[in-house]
Amino acid sequence: MLLIALLFSLSALAPIKAAAVEGGSGIYLLGSKGSGAGILPPTGKYFLNDSYYYSGLASASTALPDEAGTLAFGLDADAFVNLSTFLNVTDTQVLGGRLAYGVVVPVVAKDVSASATASFGGSPISGAVSDDTFAFGDPLLTGIIGWSSGNWHSTMNVLLNIPVGSYSPNSLANAGFNRWGLDTTLAVTWLDPATGYEVSVAPGFTFNGENDDTGYRSGTEFHLEFAAMKHQSKQFAYGLNGYYYHQITGDSGTAPGDFKGRVGAIGPALNYTFLAGNTPVTLKAKYLHEFDADNRLEGGSALIQLAIPLGL
Repeated sequence: MLLIALLFSLSALAPIKAAAVEGGSGIYLLGSKGSGAGILPPTGKYFLNDSYYYSGLASASTALPDEAGTLAFGLDADAFVNLSTFLNVTDTQVLGGRLAYGVVVPVVAKDVSASATASFGGSPISGAVSDDTFAFGDPLLTGIIGWSSGNWHSTMNVLLNIPVGSYSPNSLANAGFNRWGLDTTLAVTWLDPATGYEVSVAPGFTFNGENDDTGYRSGTEFHLEFAAMKHQSKQFAYGLNGYYYHQITGDSGTAPGDFKGRVGAIGPALNYTFLAGNTPVTLKAKYLHEFDADNRLEGGSALIQLAIPLGL
């Protein structure tokens, strides 16, 4: 344990950039938008369920002070997140569009391992720590305004993260973020029913508060999601989706450096609508492979999304 403490004390002092944004992830779930992102469902109440699995790695190395040797770091994370959303789409008009609101309740299972290896004059020493959790994360309040005109559809989406989920400053794996956060995303969808072609784009920004327990303040994040789909019928569509993420301001406070994260991702997407009894259920499945990561984990994610009208 003394060795591990030494290695991770050194890592805090070294000018290493491994995972920007505290905890390595933000309140906005990358990959959650995509096909139909700009389309607000018809008036009614809905249950939405997103099942998300992510596996990623990060590694880096730095020279120790006074040419003493090198220090290498590794981070390995696997996460499963289930998001249950209750959404009420109303006829209330706001800025010429329909208003929807709801709440998102996450359940998080996470397994994180970190390692460090130091080489002093060719003699390596190493240590590793790991942690896991299965708990409720931070709930989010959501508000949406949706507009439609011909083949064009758009939504303005707002998410407010409420930091009451499971969190410990001494844990490597946490379900909650322990910080307030606000995300704003504008989504636009062009869908031509005659040809079945669809293009959706969804740029947005995440603004983070400070973690009061650690004094760490994560920077402002920009994310852009996109999808290009071919609708073969009203029931089935296929195509590509992806995202680009870039942190536009660095982490501050007790952050060990002016970190700014970046990563891109692309992969296949499928939509399928079927009847469960008399209830139409929409299923969206997608896989996203990440690349060009900087100060972020790099890996892959799979996401299955269900939308079920409640008929209440």
